[in-house]
Amino acid sequence: MARCEVCGNEYDKTFQIITQGAPHTYDSFECAIHALAPTCRHCGCQVIGHGVEADGRIFCCASCARLAGVAAVRDRA
Repeated sequence: MARCEVCGNEYDKTFQIITQGAPHTYDSFECAIHALAPTCRHCGCQVIGHGVEADGRIFCCASCARLAGVAAVRDRA
């Protein structure tokens, strides 16, 4: 059994995600999201979907990007 690197749980159904060439082991999608999902620069929520990227910053939606001063964004672009 492998151990989840977020919660420490030993589990027979862990999985690995390789990011930037390094493998990471998790026991659930919840732990993987907690470890890997970017954070919205305006509201602080974890961006699980596509999100919006502007000026090198990631936002959960166009509304948060606009509230952070990014004018030329919209959802569903």
